[in-house]
Amino acid sequence: MTRVLVVDDEPQILRALRINLRVREYQVDVAATGTEALQMAARHPPDLVILDLGLPDLDGVEVIQGLRGWTKAPIIVLSGRADSMDKVEALDAGADDYITKPFGVEELLARMRAAVRRTGTAGDQPRIRLGDLIVDLAAKRVIRQSPVPASRGPASRGPAGAEDQPAQSDDIHLTPTEWHLLEVLLRNPGKLLSRNQLLTEVWGPGYADATGNLRLYMAQLRRKLEPDPARPRWLITEPGMGYRYQPSPDEDA
Repeated sequence: MTRVLVVDDEPQILRALRINLRVREYQVDVAATGTEALQMAARHPPDLVILDLGLPDLDGVEVIQGLRGWTKAPIIVLSGRADSMDKVEALDAGADDYITKPFGVEELLARMRAAVRRTGTAGDQPRIRLGDLIVDLAAKRVIRQSPVPASRGPASRGPAGAEDQPAQSDDIHLTPTEWHLLEVLLRNPGKLLSRNQLLTEVWGPGYADATGNLRLYMAQLRRKLEPDPARPRWLITEPGMGYRYQPSPDEDA
């Protein structure tokens, strides 16, 4: 089910879109301010965003820029601003499409379908290997694969000559915040992400000073994912600057 975030400060538009999209089997989240939109997207990453530019706290372009820091989900602007410069600014900031109010629901739905097609299917999303872990960004799963036991000849067979069993795969549970932090890092391999950038993208613009949150969640991720959390291989701290995901040269991505 495609998850859509609708951002608009007009209650009647939020209500109408929520009803129309749910009837068509979309999963819908709504937000009436830019801050609420960024926080909602951090808690429940959307597959597509419908965004008004005229919000009461942040300009819609700022919201686009905040989302584009970590997600490639299509953004369709739905705005009463008809000036061509407003359209250019929104598209340059990272919006995928622009519809001027008043609008037709069927046209919006057609543009949503086109935007989702352009971004590809879930199978196009990467699966990243971290040692014996597989991070499936489409399925939002972290899977630990146990090694296949080495064959030891006839003595290794079980009753009635049974062969060694296939390797077992176990899911590693991550909280929504842990997952979102990991996803932002993995989608930027080798890139230094500042503490402020991570805090804004994962927790929202009101958390720029909550560095304790970031340290806590990075420590939790390392305990769950790193072979030696005290000497991390992939989730690297750059003292005084931020964090980066450093892929190993011999690992597939």
